[in-house]
Formats: sequence, structure tokens, C-alpha cells
Amino acid sequence: MSRIYDFMPDIQGEEMLFLQKLTQEYSDDKLRKFANIYRARRRDPMLILLLCLVGFVGFAGIHRFLMNQIGMGILYLLTAGLCLIGTIVDLVNYQSLAFNFNRQIAVEVHSMLASER
Repeated sequence: MSRIYDFMPDIQGEEMLFLQKLTQEYSDDKLRKFANIYRARRRDPMLILLLCLVGFVGFAGIHRFLMNQIGMGILYLLTAGLCLIGTIVDLVNYQSLAFNFNRQIAVEVHSMLASER
């Protein structure tokens, strides 16, 4: 098992591999700090999936707002999820949407911790 798993056991798959590589040089103290900040900012793929499903009942794009994609959120909201096609595509790709957002957050947290030296 990796050291990052000790601090964030709920993360798995591609996200875990990315975090392992990103934090391999961290001390336990720095890894704990990274895990706390990252856990507070990351988005759970299941939450993205559930909010994407809300798009079928008339509130499309909420998942895009949650991922800080304000423009796409407004577009989805005004066009009923691009006539539901965009919502269906996001439903199929919810895991990659969440991973891309979480990867960006991990890099931001890593940069923030690197600048604290």
C-alpha cells in the first residue's frame, strides 16, 4: 500500500496513482497537510453523478457549477443541458470530469505547499 492511502483510504484508481506520484517525496507531516487540504477541496465522483442526474428533472448544469465551470453551468442551465445531449455525455463521463477537476486541485495544493518552504 502507498503512504497516501493511509491518509485518504477512500480514494482509489487513477486518482490514487496520480496522488502517489505527486506526493512520493513528502514527509509524513507534509503528506498529512496535503491530505487535509486536498480532501476539503476535491469532488467525489458520486456527487458529480448525482448532480448530473438532476439535469434530467430540469436543473441541468449544477455539476458544472460545482466543478468551477461557471460558463458551462450557465449554458447547461439555459439550454436544458444542451437539449439533454450534454447531460447524457456528462453522465457517461462523470468519472473523468471528477478526476480532471481533482487532478487540478491536487496540483494547486502541491504548488501551494511547495511555495511554503
